[in-house]
Amino acid sequence: MSFNISLSGLNAASSDLDVTSDNISNSATVGFKGSRAEFADVFASSQLGVASNAIGQGVRLQNVAQQFTQGQFDFTGNSLDLGVNGEGFFRMSDEEGAVSYTRNGAFQLDNEGQIVNADGLQLTGYPADDDGNIGGETGPLQVNTGNVPPRATDEIDVNANLQSSAEPPEADFDVDDPESYNFSTATTVYDTQGGSHTANFFFSKMDPDDDAIDGIDGGENTWAVNLEVGGVVDGPRYLNFGTDGSFDSVTDGDGDAADGPYQFAADDIDALAGADDLDIDVDYSSMTQFGTPSAVSELRQNGFEAGEFSSLEVEEDGTIFGRYTNGESRALGQVALARFPSEQNLTEIGDNLWVESAESGEPIIGEPGTSSLGGIQGGALEQSNVDITEQLVNMITAQRNFQANAQMISTQDQVTQEILNIR
Repeated sequence: MSFNISLSGLNAASSDLDVTSDNISNSATVGFKGSRAEFADVFASSQLGVASNAIGQGVRLQNVAQQFTQGQFDFTGNSLDLGVNGEGFFRMSDEEGAVSYTRNGAFQLDNEGQIVNADGLQLTGYPADDDGNIGGETGPLQVNTGNVPPRATDEIDVNANLQSSAEPPEADFDVDDPESYNFSTATTVYDTQGGSHTANFFFSKMDPDDDAIDGIDGGENTWAVNLEVGGVVDGPRYLNFGTDGSFDSVTDGDGDAADGPYQFAADDIDALAGADDLDIDVDYSSMTQFGTPSAVSELRQNGFEAGEFSSLEVEEDGTIFGRYTNGESRALGQVALARFPSEQNLTEIGDNLWVESAESGEPIIGEPGTSSLGGIQGGALEQSNVDITEQLVNMITAQRNFQANAQMISTQDQVTQEILNIR
């Protein structure tokens, strides 16, 4: 009987060495999670139960448990090298739709622009439409590396202060005469073909006695604004401010107040060269009239020229942005992560992949940073969580256990030999 007990000890020590060897051999494997051997003692029992003076029957390997602790990050600078900082797995899919999960975030683009790993499995997430709107259904993520088309400017927001103590200019407004206005600023706008045009704003403090503002509330708190693009001048419009310097209203030359942003429409700009006419809503509602010098805080328009694909960037929430040479960025999709009620009961299938099992429970899929899921670390890979020093100590311990059980067998053999030599 003691031979069998010691033999179980040899098998257990050998299994412990096998697990340690596997950990050490994968110490440089990206996203690898080390395992530990868990053992249980063995007792013989009968229908009458275990006797109070029963001797154990050895040991057995009870479980090989993976340890899903966080690994260190190795920063690579490759935008499609992704690491999970916290709980969660990347969700992968093959061409037949079979789903697996991994912590290895070494991804690349295939010839169709799909984000895949070294084995060609597709990274899944929430794809975005052509306007950068991210949907709620999961699917393979694909990156469009083509050019981004131009967008015509149709909105301008002006956020500026006009100095309340400014004196009305004496000369009538003239684009070419700086003495005919108090303050000017400019921005670039774009037509439907991506052509750029300079939009110049000219602000003139109004004389309260000027007949032009008869019937316009504001009086000495009124400014005229003229907008010029490509030689076409729109204006004047009249900006009216309250006594506290806050914006009140914008009116046209007849004293009619605009219900919303004022529209600038120009159809005589020669530089449009076949593009559609400019049709821009200009919003002055963020402007103020304070005693500080006239200055622009923000002058924002929503158009841009055509741009070529430049690079990718992945944010902490998993959103994948395409960067373009025109300075624009567009959301191309969002990485999805999955977690399980019992991740240690996932079934390992090799190649750093796990699949769902009955014991692991069904996956909870969501956006990184939500539902207890970790965030995404772009440009970095999660290294193996194996501690080499710890594994070497485990190796020595398992070796000693193996030697001790082998010595026990040798001792039992000597005892048996002594018995056989009795005459």
